[in-house]
Amino acid sequence: EEPVLSGHRGSGTIFFSGCNLRCCYCQNWQISQAPIMSSGREVTAMELAEKMLYLQNELECHNINLVTPSHVVPQIIAALVEAIPQGLDLPLVYNTSSYDSLATLQALEGIVDIYLPDLRYASDKHASKYSGAPDYVSHARTAIMEMQRQVGDLVVDNEGIARRGLIIRHLILPGDIAGSEESLRWLVEKVSPNVAVSIMSQYYPSYKAGDF
Repeated sequence: EEPVLSGHRGSGTIFFSGCNLRCCYCQNWQISQAPIMSSGREVTAMELAEKMLYLQNELECHNINLVTPSHVVPQIIAALVEAIPQGLDLPLVYNTSSYDSLATLQALEGIVDIYLPDLRYASDKHASKYSGAPDYVSHARTAIMEMQRQVGDLVVDNEGIARRGLIIRHLILPGDIAGSEESLRWLVEKVSPNVAVSIMSQYYPSYKAGDF
């Protein structure tokens, strides 16, 4: 994960099976697009709470990092209801593709400390072709603006570890499919001139990317 999240003790990532996008280039396709129960196992809210507490108390991670959480928000909240009275107090990271509903994000206000959304496209045509999301741009931009409203610009502690705020993750896709310049201009002009942007050096298009 990003250095401001992983620090020296690691980011406590919890991957949820399934995803509301169908990106042909996904690196985590075994988790996101395979049949859900073939890539994970069902857990109760209490079991999920116990995993969060294990990441905090035993592994001493810097945060709890919820990966592709959009479709399981009620279950996550149920787990937090169990975990917080037992001492969970790490920053909560919402690690998403940005294909989130505004209502879901509004329900998370005051719960999520750090939003880590992707900004994948500036073109709905490309979003439809490569991710099966014909209305991605408007959804993602609305979602990111709501995230910024809730948590503001990135704030780090004296060790450089994120405590609160927004970090935009942007994937560089071949042939300017990502519309990087347009997306970055939009972020600066509409979200914040101080917005934190992460371009991950280890990302490469995989899964079915060769078919395109």
